[in-house]
Amino acid sequence: MAWTADHPGSTPPKSFFESLPRELQEAAQIDGLGWFGIFVRIVLPLSKAVLATMILFSAAGATSTGSVKGVVVEVLTDYVLGDTIARYMQPGPGGPVGMMLFPASMAGQVAEKSSAIDSLVQIKTVGDTYPGGSAGRSLRNGGTVATLTLESQFEDRTDAGVTVVTLLRTHQGCLVEHHLRWQSGEAALDSFAVLRNEGPDTVTLELLSSFSLTGLTPFAGDDAPGDLILHRLRSAWSGEGRLVSDHVEDLSLEPAWASWERCLRFGQVGSWPVQGFFPTAFLEDSRAGVCWGVQIAHPASWQIELGRTDAALNLSGGLADRELGHWTKSVAPGEEFRTPVAYLTVTQGGVDDAAHRLTARHQLFLDVPAVEEALPVIFNEYCTTWGSPSPQNLGAIVDRLAGKGIRYLVIDSGWYKAEGSEWFNGHGDWALDRRTFPDGLTEVLDHVRSAGMIPGIWFEFETVGSRATSFTLTDHLVKRDGVPVTVGGRRFWDFRDPFVIGYLKDRVIDFLKANGFGYLKVDYNNSIGIGCDGAESLGEGLRQQMAAVQGFFRMIREEMPELVIENCASGGHRLEPSMLALTSMSSFSDAHECAEIPIIAANVQRALLPRQSQIWAVLRAQDSPQRLAYSLTATMLGRMCLSGDIHELSDEQWAVVSRAITFYRAAVPVIKNGVSHRFGPKVSSYRHPEGWQAVRRVSNDGAQILVVAHRFGAAERTPIEVALPPGRYEVSDLYSHRGIVVKLTEELVAVELNEPFSAAALLLTQTE
Repeated sequence: MAWTADHPGSTPPKSFFESLPRELQEAAQIDGLGWFGIFVRIVLPLSKAVLATMILFSAAGATSTGSVKGVVVEVLTDYVLGDTIARYMQPGPGGPVGMMLFPASMAGQVAEKSSAIDSLVQIKTVGDTYPGGSAGRSLRNGGTVATLTLESQFEDRTDAGVTVVTLLRTHQGCLVEHHLRWQSGEAALDSFAVLRNEGPDTVTLELLSSFSLTGLTPFAGDDAPGDLILHRLRSAWSGEGRLVSDHVEDLSLEPAWASWERCLRFGQVGSWPVQGFFPTAFLEDSRAGVCWGVQIAHPASWQIELGRTDAALNLSGGLADRELGHWTKSVAPGEEFRTPVAYLTVTQGGVDDAAHRLTARHQLFLDVPAVEEALPVIFNEYCTTWGSPSPQNLGAIVDRLAGKGIRYLVIDSGWYKAEGSEWFNGHGDWALDRRTFPDGLTEVLDHVRSAGMIPGIWFEFETVGSRATSFTLTDHLVKRDGVPVTVGGRRFWDFRDPFVIGYLKDRVIDFLKANGFGYLKVDYNNSIGIGCDGAESLGEGLRQQMAAVQGFFRMIREEMPELVIENCASGGHRLEPSMLALTSMSSFSDAHECAEIPIIAANVQRALLPRQSQIWAVLRAQDSPQRLAYSLTATMLGRMCLSGDIHELSDEQWAVVSRAITFYRAAVPVIKNGVSHRFGPKVSSYRHPEGWQAVRRVSNDGAQILVVAHRFGAAERTPIEVALPPGRYEVSDLYSHRGIVVKLTEELVAVELNEPFSAAALLLTQTE
């Protein structure tokens, strides 16, 4: 089906009805509805907005335009994409095309609103004019946006889903394609743009967005004072994912007395995409009970902007622009440029509901080895040997862990140290330390396998330490202003250089193959910063560098498809979708032994699937059973990884650990596939936490519920209460350091955790 700007008249209702998914009809027929019942109970409720638009247009004397509070608006097409409607609009012929998302079930509640249409694609090129007051704050709505014209729009509908493509023409002759893709059964949409230079001259981009949403919120005729909240996930080293919620008025984003754009631009610059903020945002209409969510899949500099000139907010984002990310991109005639993908969703509910819809989209890119389906337990020896592994201490670790339910044993940093170097400054040459391992690794790794474990090893192959010979190979290292970028005693290989790829294939991939490793931990302990030489801008140099890095990850996967890869970057500095798609799991944080572990572990469930979130429990000889259980219970929020003083633990302490492993295994089906919600008061201080938190994760089929509860820094006799979904449940398993009182009703489960820094995990099973 195609629609062109020259013939819009009767297409919106026709294309709307044609776009209704067959799955809706089939499900209704299974429920016993006939054709009339389907029309009355399904088609008509979903058609309220289109019918209302037609009536409005008729009253205005036209079939496709109407005056809404003095603003002429043309509804081009409504596409039903799962449970979401994507509405494309234009303020009359020649105006910008905008896109609004809202739940299909709320189509009849969309309000009349006097607001401008924000462009579906935000683009700025060198030489464009800036809108008044925006220079230095935003590059949105510049000269090229003002001249964008709609050429056509079409949809590609298959059994796998629907893609809506909107073609826009710039005044320089470039064709901009905006793609909105829905994959059947999914609750989030993919959005990206492609610019093709069909003009006679090179065009230099300063901004090209992956997505732009207009008309927020569509459920209020005014600016919804006091109702709109921006939620962001702040991040810092060992403090990832803090939910920060601001009313838009507190961000100075209420409309001004005149049409002067107010805008908030935030993001991250460098090759740690999760430092400061996650590339994720949520906008909540608290009165309507609706939440929009966006997430950008990009391993380097990115931005999100929230702004307005009138009663409606507009939300856009993608690559960090020239002002924030030092990025320009020259596109010669005949060339094209594609933006990163962004995931978009909208739902009735709150932040946790929208976050689940975004992270559920990650299931589509999961491509992990078969061994990963059981979500095996990991042991990493770093907090046992502290960067000094040897045949002797590794052998003792294997003997201690044999039969304990551990599947992966990971040799962490330090196995390559040359004389005079440490783990943090000796990496880069990747030669085994023959002083420590005179007979190589064969005997050690055979010992690991004989105990039923898969051996793993640590690399930080993107950087080189100051004590490594490779630190001096400056012709092959990333430079800025002609000088090697040096951060904290590290430099960075230039992955655009064929020499580097050949060197690392030999030192990393061939080494892994020769020794039969089944697990690779990839660390990355510094960021390149604003960018690097080798392209038309520092930001474009960085983008190309990180694309080449991800190309090397793909090479590893192609050469060793059964290799389990862990993504680590000083903990969680790379917890974004494009890196998650290349790896089996990711380190959630470096907060390995801290009281804040369960807080961070709960936070990051809003950004990635729990099955990909590796959570450490470091076991110490001085830990009481209560402290051990506090740490171990937190691992139930993701993937269990152990480390620490395993040789010094008493039988009583090991019993606490073994019981945790048994419970974790029982909870794996819920961890793999479920929906999470957090309960409890806001925790202000992570270093000195007070209060409590509980995470409820309901399996997709509703048959099981995992509840993970933590009491923090003060004793409290009030039980921790967690609401339950409809149904009858019973406690099928319980983990804590001692017997605790659990009260279960049809409405809630109450857990009595009275002591400071205590924890419990419950597995509930549906009884009917």
